Amino acid sequence: MAKDQKPAYQMDAFSKQAMAQAHEALDTYFDFLKKTVSSFPSGGTGLGEKLRDQSVQNITAMHELVKRLSHAKDFEEALRIQTAFMHSQLNVLGKQATQVSAKHIRRQLQMQSVRLQKDPRISLPF
Repeated sequence: MAKDQKPAYQMDAFSKQAMAQAHEALDTYFDFLKKTVSSFPSGGTGLGEKLRDQSVQNITAMHELVKRLSHAKDFEEALRIQTAFMHSQLNVLGKQATQVSAKHIRRQLQMQSVRLQKDPRISLPF
């Protein structure tokens, strides 16, 4: 055994410190990303605000996934975490798509209503 090798407990302490620093860096990155997306202008529309809010929610979900994956003990656990995340994100995507389309439809109906008030010759197709 070489004299310059460090005992296992020192290597373990070093790896724990490195993981803590990596987690701190990831937290800082995701916080910065959320603040950046939150500061985007929404255009003053409900649709823009909804898209911005959903983007922040998606970033938060990804941040949680990265945290969970970093604590996985083995490949099987990581795969289980990833599968659960994909399942939940597909459900979230369905809900978000419904919300965004509802906002878009409401906006289109409002614009059509304004056109009708300005020009009564325009008729709705339904």
